[in-house]
Amino acid sequence: MSESPKLVQAFVNYMLSIKNRSPKTVEQYELDLTIFFKYLIARDRSLPTLGEEFDAIDVSGIDLDYIKKITEEDIYDFFLYVSKERENKARARARKLSSLKSFFNYLEVNKKLIDKNPAINVESPGVKRALPKFLSLDESLTLLETIENDTLSEYRIRDFAIVTLFLNCGMRLSELCGINLTDVDSEMRSLRVLGKGAKERIVYLNDACRDALSRWLVMRESFTIKDKNALFISRLGKRISNKTVQAMIYKYLDRAGLGNRHLSVHKLRHTAATLMYQEGHVDVRVLKEILGHEQLNTTQIYTHVNNEQ
Repeated sequence: MSESPKLVQAFVNYMLSIKNRSPKTVEQYELDLTIFFKYLIARDRSLPTLGEEFDAIDVSGIDLDYIKKITEEDIYDFFLYVSKERENKARARARKLSSLKSFFNYLEVNKKLIDKNPAINVESPGVKRALPKFLSLDESLTLLETIENDTLSEYRIRDFAIVTLFLNCGMRLSELCGINLTDVDSEMRSLRVLGKGAKERIVYLNDACRDALSRWLVMRESFTIKDKNALFISRLGKRISNKTVQAMIYKYLDRAGLGNRHLSVHKLRHTAATLMYQEGHVDVRVLKEILGHEQLNTTQIYTHVNNEQ
């Protein structure tokens, strides 16, 4: 991909350093904006809007004068393109619009370089909110039993602890992989995780989590460890990666007879939230804090799951 325009690079740095957005989120902003500018160039020069020639379009020379000429009609034209030619669904188009609105807002409000945000009045595509997939209580227990019974695996106790935390605490994959030994309190009653936007929160541990972690910490001492402070380590002694955890979860879901459910690691987070709400009768506002959600309406989807049932 060609180098992005200087104003986009400045925007990216602002989102990382000032707004504290995650690197993955900011990377997506930059990609969305690059595709947007490539499309405008391709359209105006009658170049292909897909394929290698499109990918090779250089947008590094896009400057403020060019950006000032962008209109609301250009943005609607772009969304017709990503819908028809790139076959972007509503959710992907909504994310691209968010990227554009954030970028133009940065130029208008923060830098005062443009008089008006051309994306401000563009309506976001209606995104159908699907109910989250999750495991039932019995299926969750079956998954844990499958791991517990895998006596041939030397990482069985580690994997059991990981899945126990997912199912009881509702943490994200990146949050779990990032846990350090120093994040766990001395009595193993709680631990600190680093969530989206580098926001810390405290996750409280129940007896099942404490027992599973205690067993793993004893076993952990028998491994050669390179990342001394990482709570969960790989076979190489390094901090366990997202991909390693994902592969482990898929393996045990398959062995537990749940491989045909199109489940993922994130669905274990949904499972924890759903079981907290349904079985544990956790108030939705408390659940919001447990999950680290910014907005209450994100958490309220779990109340809809109950209504649907």
